[in-house]
Amino acid sequence: MTSSFEFNTYPARLSDAERDRVLGVLREGVAQGKLSHDTFVHRMELALHARKSEELKALTADLETESRWSQRLYAAVGRISAFSVRLRRAWQAERLPPLLLPEPASPYPLRIGRDPANGLRLSHDTVSRLHAELSRQGSLWILRDLGSTNGTTVNGRRVTGSVVVHDGDMVGFGHMSFRLTAR
Repeated sequence: MTSSFEFNTYPARLSDAERDRVLGVLREGVAQGKLSHDTFVHRMELALHARKSEELKALTADLETESRWSQRLYAAVGRISAFSVRLRRAWQAERLPPLLLPEPASPYPLRIGRDPANGLRLSHDTVSRLHAELSRQGSLWILRDLGSTNGTTVNGRRVTGSVVVHDGDMVGFGHMSFRLTAR
């Protein structure tokens, strides 16, 4: 029997941060070609079931040859690279040609595609004959893909069916992109 001053001691539970660090090292090992896919999957399962820090250290002992300083440097370069990609996308998005939204009073949807009968004709090989249509429903603008081959996108996401669009959204038809603009 234990008194009120005695406690059962159990080994400290591994933190999620410790497991995440090991999984990150394993992913980096695969990316650098140091681990095969099968070895990665096996070690990942062992990391998720490990109960002691020593077990985790053994899983990455052959992979951690770089100093902490170089690991931090690589991480910083990765963050800077990701920032430059986001900056480039933002810069390009602002330079897109405008696509004026039709007059709200128009009872017919604006058809978009390569066919000359469309309200907006886009003569580009990646645009389908009947690519998409833009219509007004109440106070909302609705963009609908008409089964195009190369897809319709809104703000970089592919449209399946219909989606609500707003002034300032980036829309793409095949490889042609525009910025929606209200009058």
